[in-house]
Order: sequence, then structure tokens, then C-alpha cells
Amino acid sequence: MTRTQGLLRGASLLLVAGIGCATAPPVSGPGLSLKKVVIYRNGVGYFERGGRVDADRVEFNVRNDEVGDFLATLAVLERGGSSVRSASFPLDVAGDPPAPKSADAKAAQQRELRHVVMALDGKEHDLEVGYIAQTPVWRPSYRLVIDKDGASLQTWGIVQNLSGEDWNNVALSLVAEAPLAFDASLGTPVIPGRPTVSDSGDVMAVVPRSETSLAQLPPPPPPAPAMAAAPFASGGPGGIARPSARKAAAPREEAQMMYEREADMPEAAPYSQQVRNLAAMAAISVQSGTTRYDLPAAVTIPNKSSTMVMLADQHIPGEVVALYAPDGGVPESASHPFRVARFVNKTGGMVERGPLAIFANGAFSGQGVTDALPDGATATVPFGLDRRVAVEVSRESRDEGSRLYHIEGGLLTVARDVVSLTTYKLRNGAAEPAKLLIKHARVPGARMKNFPAGTEDNVGTGTALVPAQVGARATIDLVLDERQQTTRALDWLSPLADDAVHGYVTDRRADPAVAAQLRAAWGIRGALLDAQAARQKLSATDAELRRATDETRNNLKALEKNSAAADLRAKLAARLADASAQLDVVGKQIIEADLRINESQIRFNDAIRAVKVLQPLAGE
Repeated sequence: MTRTQGLLRGASLLLVAGIGCATAPPVSGPGLSLKKVVIYRNGVGYFERGGRVDADRVEFNVRNDEVGDFLATLAVLERGGSSVRSASFPLDVAGDPPAPKSADAKAAQQRELRHVVMALDGKEHDLEVGYIAQTPVWRPSYRLVIDKDGASLQTWGIVQNLSGEDWNNVALSLVAEAPLAFDASLGTPVIPGRPTVSDSGDVMAVVPRSETSLAQLPPPPPPAPAMAAAPFASGGPGGIARPSARKAAAPREEAQMMYEREADMPEAAPYSQQVRNLAAMAAISVQSGTTRYDLPAAVTIPNKSSTMVMLADQHIPGEVVALYAPDGGVPESASHPFRVARFVNKTGGMVERGPLAIFANGAFSGQGVTDALPDGATATVPFGLDRRVAVEVSRESRDEGSRLYHIEGGLLTVARDVVSLTTYKLRNGAAEPAKLLIKHARVPGARMKNFPAGTEDNVGTGTALVPAQVGARATIDLVLDERQQTTRALDWLSPLADDAVHGYVTDRRADPAVAAQLRAAWGIRGALLDAQAARQKLSATDAELRRATDETRNNLKALEKNSAAADLRAKLAARLADASAQLDVVGKQIIEADLRINESQIRFNDAIRAVKVLQPLAGE
């Protein structure tokens, strides 16, 4: 055990709190001592009392603002053969409306006590009662002691007792859960309003509401034919048979008689005796998927005090590393990583959100706050800045790739990747290697490509923790590649379409029949593209010839009245005739090319119309 662990282990903190009081102990008559306290994370606690009672009643004092909780959750276990008859308390009934009260007066009224009397049907009882009352939430506090072999996680629970009584030698349980618990206000009298009926016509005074039919006992099966007259007795007027009194009972009365017959049986027990273990009842209500800390020994917590109790001390994997996670509240975190404690929850239960004190190398290193951590999860808790490491970030985006996505009805759809590249330039100025984690904000909907081994993709937070190693006084570039698929319809003759189809037909996973159809169509497509290319060349030649003939005509027109340019006019006329002849030839070739293009286009359309790809290849 290290010196730091020795200083921490076994420490207990007792703080004086001091406001108000909650459910108080019995104040008169036989009492039931407090046996168990279960505290939740939602402001309520479960209290269990028990003891031998040699009287016909038990009395409690309950705060005004806790009467509703008491009435809504009181559970009774009677082991002595008797049962509880009733639980009663007085009501404040005022003839006049109450005068307005200040906030202090209202608070004082809420702290006033109601005298509750629990009437019993005998004088000897082995009685246990359980109920909930409002209680300060318990709060966790953690110590993480890190050494070269890992870490030790100490879990403490801070409990505040404002109940109005000392908790002496009670079984204490702390539950890391906030089950639904509401204020039913059962202690407040409620008299619903009623509609006023007046003879003012046939108009309904209120809107009718729907009806609810309660469950009833099923009707008895029909009697056998030979016994049809058995349930009836004659003797009525005129000898008419009438149902016997037993069968004439209404279903509700039938149920009551059945209940009374069962209650008379020796083995029957009243409802309060069917609850065998109030502790088990409370455990079932909170242990489904939650963590419950049951202290192994009884504890004593004085009233109006705060006590810190040790819940766990376990060796777990843990270390100190650097984490680059820019935080707007810490401007320097945009350039330098945090120092963080990183550990795995191996406690077997939930680690609730709470403050964490970190000790490393035999000394206090800093404080952080851990979020709620399920068993087996890893926490990364910042507690300081590491200025020995500097970080620069740059980003770029581009489109890349072309994959066949869908073909139907001659319509081609391809998939492309929008590539987002994030480059982290990491510079370590320390004399020893640095181990870092980069908290990288994920591109929504994008997939990671070739991220470093050990990357943790945290789906719930939209971030990824990316590991990196930087040598002593070294600089590295960490490039993170994220790709988001997009789809678009393309022209079959485009280069991207050629890339997509070529990738499909050369893939061993492709459907052979579809690949054969595409190869045949691509042969026609090649002829079509060749014809279109030839047509474009002919069009360019035609345009050049027409430009030349137009220029020659203009020159001839300019020399028309020049008697000294007869020989030049002859040359230009010959050139014009030659160009006109070439235009005729090119014009014919263009018409022939258009015919080839139209024929190839028809054949290609027929070929692709038969192709059908309804989903991309797996993994694309």
C-alpha cells in the first residue's frame, strides 16, 4: 500500500448540516425502532421499522409535507397473527379562507407535525412497517490512485440525515437509481365539484364522459340438462319456479361470499401477511438494471449531520495520458491537450456522476468530474493542461470514387463518397514520448476509413477517441479520413458511369447475368461513343470549311471591280470551288455519322433497359 493510499483508506468525514426535520420517531406508546434506510438519487428514502408491540396501537409524528408519501407507500408486515386496522391522522378544517402567509410561514407550516395513529386489532404484535419520505439525495465522491501497475478506485457515498432522529445501528443501502416517486397529496382533502341541475330546459348542463366497466367474475357455466331444475325451488305465486337465494346473489355479492369463505379457512392469511420481506420488496423495485450498495455493517448517522461512508475500493486498469478536446471555457485547450485520468470501471456496478480526486506518483495531481459510467465502460477525466504538446488542425473536403448503386428502367444511379480529411499536426516538446488521445468530432452519418487501431467510436456523443503516439521532441501528422456516401443519377455515357460499371463487372461478387448484360451494352456504348467522336470531328471540319468559304467569298466581292486583280480572282474562285466540294463530302459524312449514332443509341437503349440492379454490392 502506498503512502497516498494509506492516507485515503478508512477516512470518514462527519459534517454538521442542519435544516428542518422529516419523519420523526414514535413519540408515545410502544415504538418501532428504525432498522433499515435505503436512499435513492431522486430525493426520497425508504425507511423500515420493526419491533415487538404489546399494545393496540402505534403512534407516529409525520411532517405535513410528508403525509402524502406516508399514505401512498405504507406497507405493513404482521407476524403475530393480528393485523393493522387503520392509520388515521387529524385534518385542518378552517371555516374561513386562510389568511395569506409569507414564505417563512409556509415553510414553518410544512415542518409542522401530524399525529398519526396506527390502530391494531390485538395487543401482541411482531410488526414491521415500511414507507418512503423525502430525503436529501446521496452523492458519490471518488478517489483515483494511479501507479505503474494500474489504479485503485475508491468510491465514497455522502449521506445527509435530516429526518429528525438519529439513525442508530441501521442497515444502510445506497441505490444508484432515481425510480419514479411522486407526491400523491393523499393527505389533502378533496371534494370534487358537482354540476348544478336546474329546470331550464332539456339542454345538458355538462358534457357526458365515457364509462369504464370494471372486471367482474365470469358467469357460471350452464348446468347439465339433467340438473336443470336443481338450482330452482318452487313455491312462488302460482307455483312459478324462482331462483334460490344463493343463485340470486349479484356477482359482486358472490365475490364477497367467496372471499369470506376463503377467509374462514385456516390456511388463509390477510393481505398484510402475504408480504414476507419488506427488504426484498424494496430490492426488487430498485435492482433491475441498477446498482445498489448495501453496507456490510450497521452504521450510525446522527440527525442533522452529513457522513461519508466507504462503498468500494478496487484495483482497476488506469493511467494518465493527454487528451486533445478543445473546450470553449479553456481557450488554451485549442492548442494544447488536457492531462487526463483514463480508467475502466471494473467495480461490477454503475459509477454515478461525481467529483474525482486524482493522485499519481504519490501526490495529489488534480480534480475532475466523471460522468455516469456503466460497468465495463472507460472514463477519460481531464484534470489539467499539458503545455508540452502542441496541436494544429486543418480540414479539407472532396468527392471521390464512383460505385454502381441502382439500375432500373434504364435509369443509372451511382454512389460517390464525400471525403472529409482532418489533419492533426502533433508536436511533442518533452524529452520523453507522449501518449495522446484526440477527441475528434465525427462527421454525422460518415464512416471512418483506416482510423488508427484502438479508436473508440462513441456513437452517443458524436465523437471518436483516436490514439496517437508522438516521440520525444518529434512532430507527426495524423490524418483522419471520413466518408459519407451520396447518390446521384448519371448519364450512361459519362466517365463516372464508365467507372461505376467497370468496377461492378470486375467484382467477383457481382451477379454474372447482370455483368454479362452490362458487358454487351458496353460494347454498343463503345461504338456509340466512337460514332459521336467521329461526328464531332466532322462537325469541326465542316465549321472550318464554312469559315474558309465565307472568307473567300468576301475577298472575291472586294476584288469584283478591280481590273488589275484578275489572276487573284481566278485563284480565289478555284479555292472556293474546292472548299464547296469538300463541304459536300463532309455533309454526306455527317449524315452517315448521324445515322450510325441513331442506330447505336437505339441498340444501347434496348440493351440497358433489360438491366436491373436493385441494391449495391455488399460492403459498398
